[in-house]
Amino acid sequence: MKRLKKRSRKAGLPPGTLVHIGTERTEKVQITLIDYDEQHVTEKVDVTVAACLPFKSSPTVTWVNVSGIHDIPIVEAFGKIFDIHPLVLEDVVHSGQRPKMEDMGEYLYIVLKMLSHPSVSTGDGQNAFDSEQVSLIVGTNFVISFQEREGDVFQSIRDRIQKGKGRIRKGASDYLAYALMDAIVDNYFVILEDMGERIETLQESVLSQPDPSTLRMIQDTRREMISLRRSIWPLREALSSLQRTDSPLIGEAVGPYLGDVYDHTIQVIETIETLRDTVSSTLDIYLSSLSNKMNEVMKVLTIIATIFIPLTFIAGVYGMNFKFMPELEWHWGYPVVCLVMLILGILMLLGFKRKKWL
Repeated sequence: MKRLKKRSRKAGLPPGTLVHIGTERTEKVQITLIDYDEQHVTEKVDVTVAACLPFKSSPTVTWVNVSGIHDIPIVEAFGKIFDIHPLVLEDVVHSGQRPKMEDMGEYLYIVLKMLSHPSVSTGDGQNAFDSEQVSLIVGTNFVISFQEREGDVFQSIRDRIQKGKGRIRKGASDYLAYALMDAIVDNYFVILEDMGERIETLQESVLSQPDPSTLRMIQDTRREMISLRRSIWPLREALSSLQRTDSPLIGEAVGPYLGDVYDHTIQVIETIETLRDTVSSTLDIYLSSLSNKMNEVMKVLTIIATIFIPLTFIAGVYGMNFKFMPELEWHWGYPVVCLVMLILGILMLLGFKRKKWL
């Protein structure tokens, strides 16, 4: 409902009008810049937009990371410096985009969802992951990554650039874009592993002692799996389009690496489907456990009622108070009837136990 209210702020505005849609934030936007080639690397932290201009046409590879999309003037400034289309900038500040890839000629626009562990614990009802939008602008010799907030899964890439490990310093901007996407997709497996452990714990709870709080946890997990599927499923189509593109920005050497990311995405999607089926079966187990528990209660009540049916009959017969009932004036009548009722109840209990109903 909140998301719908935020989207309504764009109603009636011209296409390309930048309106931030997402979590309200007030912190300062952080801009970091890493410029490198095979021989050297330069890293600058907390730079201005204007400081990125000299690197637009440099022969080296430049990675500009923008942490924060809520400051519209900064996003507009990047659009002017790097000639980014207003409609692309509009999607950048709209955090509800689905994963996609668009070939804009001079650059590629790629949208992914980056998942991470919750930064703040909220108890048993907390989400298993946080999701934020990452937009990549891939140019001839630069990559601009827009994140919703500070903090990401790219630290290993920064370390590889700084230390010159792997192929990243030898590659162009397309390889850097691949590395960023690969880091995001690889982190999906970490989130899914935690989700799998959480679902296993939930199954054990369902089998041991199901209660209303367990049902609430099942429903929360189902909602998270739906959100997870919505965040990752369209990525398959985006990566497939990126593999098939004829853009000169994607070299042939990067093709196999993109295929590897695509395969990992398929594995993630299959894992999600498996976990969804597991959650659904957990709900069925919960309902079956409640049904079995109710059957046990009904069985106990039925046995008690069955035992008391003949006892109630005997008590009803001797409660009619007819004048000429033979046992009414018998001195030992009352204790004998009580003894008969006790023996009858014991015999019925032994019969139920013999049939293993108890």
